[in-house]
Amino acid sequence: MADKRLLVIEDHADVAELLVTYFQALDFDVSHADTGETGIELARLKFPQLILLDVGLPDIDGYEVCARLRQAALTRYVPIIFLTQRDERANKVKGLELGADDYVTKPFDLDELRLRVQTAVRRASADNLHEARTGLPTATLVEEELLRREGEHQSFADLRLILSGYNAYKDVYGFLAANDVFGFAARIIQDVITARGTPDDFIGVLGDEFVVFTTAADPQAVSSQIIERFSAGITTFYHFHDVERGGVLINPGTATERFVPIMALVQVAAETE
Repeated sequence: MADKRLLVIEDHADVAELLVTYFQALDFDVSHADTGETGIELARLKFPQLILLDVGLPDIDGYEVCARLRQAALTRYVPIIFLTQRDERANKVKGLELGADDYVTKPFDLDELRLRVQTAVRRASADNLHEARTGLPTATLVEEELLRREGEHQSFADLRLILSGYNAYKDVYGFLAANDVFGFAARIIQDVITARGTPDDFIGVLGDEFVVFTTAADPQAVSSQIIERFSAGITTFYHFHDVERGGVLINPGTATERFVPIMALVQVAAETE
């Protein structure tokens, strides 16, 4: 999963092309939507770390898009920066009241916009709101989401998944490769939840544990599909000789040599107070 994922919801082709090209050059993984409805769907599919949202869209305005993104669990905590040609205070206040994180008036300075985007992403990580490897909600936001659901007496399944063998893999292949694996797992979880879950499902990270709150009809089938898809793809992250022997050797040739099987996603019980 890319370190920096940006969604641009902008219907003016020239502005959209400028933003996509500019942020791609800064190593962002950029998705683009030219309507509000498409933007809402892409936000659910791509799980961006930040959304640049034009107010004046051809189908529904940016305010409605923002409100709907804030209502859905998967996108509730994604930072949003409004883009608009309007400069009236009332419009800015309306956007911020709906949950936007910032407001930039067109025509904007690209360097200033870059700083605002980077600051918003960095602040979310620094405040322990988004997990650095994936951009998924973590710690405070996971707890907030859990308390919200319990407070509203919602019925949902609480699925917890960990990567068995992750630390051994990191010892052998390094933390950058391990981060790629963690991102791969997050992407699979997101894809399965998008396909088989509901619009109110939630994905977060606590330490090295994935947290999924789902109201799917068969949550264990969802969990099983996540585990199976991870198992089918994880070998691409190993050297062929490790794949052939089914795992990695830790401290080879020493008294503490041990064999750790290829990583697997494993469902574990949620901790209770």
